[in-house]
Amino acid sequence: MTFDDIRFLRITYLRGPNLWTYRPVLEAWVDIGALEDYPSDRIDGLTERLLAWLPGLQEHRCSRGVPGGFVQRLREGTWAAHILEHVTLEVQTQVGMQTGFGKAREAGPRGLYKLVVRSRDEQVSRGCLMLARDLLMAAINATPFDLEARLAPLRALADRRLLGPSTTAIVEAARARGIPHLALTDGNLVQLGYGARQRRIWTAETEHTSAIAESISRDKDLTKTLLATCGVPVPEGRLVDSPEDAWEAAQEIGLPVVVKPLDANHGRGVFADLRSQQDVETAYAGALAEGSGVMVERFIEGEEHRLLVVGDRLIAANRGFTASVVGDGQSTIRTLIDQQINSDPRRGEEEEYPLETLYLEREPIALHELSRQGYTPDSVPAAGCEVLVLRHGNMAFDVTDEVHPQVAAAAVLAARVVGLDIAGIDLVTRDISKPLSETGGAIVEVNAGPSLLMHLKPASGTPRPVGQAIVDHLFPPGEDGRIPVIGILGRREPTLLAHLLAHLLYLAGCRVGLACGDGVFLDQRQIRASSGVHYDGGECLLINRDIEAAVIETSARAILSEGLPYDRCQVGVVTDADPDPSLAEFYIDTPDRLQAVLRTQIDVVLARGAAVLNACEPQVAALAPLCDGEVIYFARDVDQAPGLDAHLAAGGRAVFMRGGALVLAAGQQEEPLARALRFRLTGPGASPAQVEAVLAAIACAWALDVPPALIPAGIEHFQQTWMAAVHVADQVND
Repeated sequence: MTFDDIRFLRITYLRGPNLWTYRPVLEAWVDIGALEDYPSDRIDGLTERLLAWLPGLQEHRCSRGVPGGFVQRLREGTWAAHILEHVTLEVQTQVGMQTGFGKAREAGPRGLYKLVVRSRDEQVSRGCLMLARDLLMAAINATPFDLEARLAPLRALADRRLLGPSTTAIVEAARARGIPHLALTDGNLVQLGYGARQRRIWTAETEHTSAIAESISRDKDLTKTLLATCGVPVPEGRLVDSPEDAWEAAQEIGLPVVVKPLDANHGRGVFADLRSQQDVETAYAGALAEGSGVMVERFIEGEEHRLLVVGDRLIAANRGFTASVVGDGQSTIRTLIDQQINSDPRRGEEEEYPLETLYLEREPIALHELSRQGYTPDSVPAAGCEVLVLRHGNMAFDVTDEVHPQVAAAAVLAARVVGLDIAGIDLVTRDISKPLSETGGAIVEVNAGPSLLMHLKPASGTPRPVGQAIVDHLFPPGEDGRIPVIGILGRREPTLLAHLLAHLLYLAGCRVGLACGDGVFLDQRQIRASSGVHYDGGECLLINRDIEAAVIETSARAILSEGLPYDRCQVGVVTDADPDPSLAEFYIDTPDRLQAVLRTQIDVVLARGAAVLNACEPQVAALAPLCDGEVIYFARDVDQAPGLDAHLAAGGRAVFMRGGALVLAAGQQEEPLARALRFRLTGPGASPAQVEAVLAAIACAWALDVPPALIPAGIEHFQQTWMAAVHVADQVND
């Protein structure tokens, strides 16, 4: 039997916390059609074909919780949507975007499922999902499938769009400390923290990395001059402007020498240990091809090292090594390189490999080194003859624990002289465990934006927590880069609530960003009209460096179609659980399904934060146990709030109306805030929803330590501007 394709009815990228998880996911609505009647155990050979193409599926745990759990489910019988989830996750792993979270759940109509997979990039995940569907259908129908041909373009896409290893290490270290992050581009420009407390990184550069310092580091001659002036040991040398001048400089300095570009990095175009006029003049052309000028320096005896300085500390150090082959009397040097160097499993072209694949065509320095020894790539060295291929590079051997304190101090000083907060210091010495004054060693380069991979995944030695060091440099202990974020969810006057709370925070002296149904506001000024896209409005506040607090209104529909624009919030408000007929489009058509959406707002409340819940709404009050932080109830009618007394008896806080007064209660202590008649929004002409909005705003302000004495005056002041604005809007509409 041949089955028709699995159909995708809807694919949505949920960019923030959502119904499924805290993190971004790709959600697909999948119609498996006739496969609803054919679980995997009814399709002969399906499991074997899948494992032949994707052997990594054998490691998937699934609901069994152990490696092999998913294969067990395949053999017992599971449905196509569940299989597609796991195949998609494995394809993502194959293209370099490893994620472990996925779910497949029946959506309502028979054969329709909602499938979600954790995603770090929408385009990559979409491509993986499409490939996974095609592969699964090939496995089901026993037809050929060229997996490698389909994976290649996706790997290239992932390489372009995913964060590099250096940026990823910093982001993961930030996440471990509870610091949020936002990708500001498709590349490696990332914001850590929100609003006024944010910091920005671009790979291993930070917002503290000045353009002047970076420019100095690119000018090797200027760098050397500054370092020498400040007492940092550097090799003698000078700029040269021709091959003849290079040889003249070499004679002045004394052979052997190094010829290198003025402003290249990563060791490109560096020719070392040159001892003849021909070598020097040939190297001049190679160095000039890699930079805008050429330098000749004294050759320092010893091994190359890369030291990573962050702030005022040495964080990691790696040693390089020479690459050589030994002849067998039969093989060419090119073949020996493949057999003896590139066969090392630690070598590869992708960034996750600590050592690079050596291609002679890409290494003019290697070709020059062979030429100096009288070889070409196709030469056949005698048996037992050692041939030097590269004398530097691949600084992938950790020696952090061996660095002498005086060497570390010299590296830190070099970074400070140039002005870099994060620097890769290239140093040559015979013994890193001894002072440079004893070994004749010297610092040869200071680099901005150094690669962190060599320290994260050294070829040998201990990986170093360099990402953590950079995060600690940007955010001292106790700082998490967060501003107060207040999330508001509900159908009863959420925009009124959002405006009032933002106004109270503004009067309390805070620069407030507000994203609500009326648009986006900074303090009292509208900066963007309402677009109906909740995520974009909230995110634009979190990116703004002026914002000290952000009030963000959302809706159940926005959670289902976009996700929340923040990872966590200090205060999360749920005003009601009123049914929304438009949610039937998402198959949210029962109170339980609606509550599963509403809980998203409470799930993201920080442990030091608070959930503000309507005590008169049983379905809303039932969300209280899900909150990691404090719960503050509000109630328009205390007689309709059955859980309120127990909450107060346990020492909880609440805001409610009783006896015509607005009351703040903490445990058994009650403080009348104001008479309800004082405010038009809580007086006789106010609607029940308006009264609840005011009570919720008071509860939020209280949770955010706004002085209670300020709140009544703030409400009165707000009423004047709010009612005036409403009146003007009514006139315009008329």
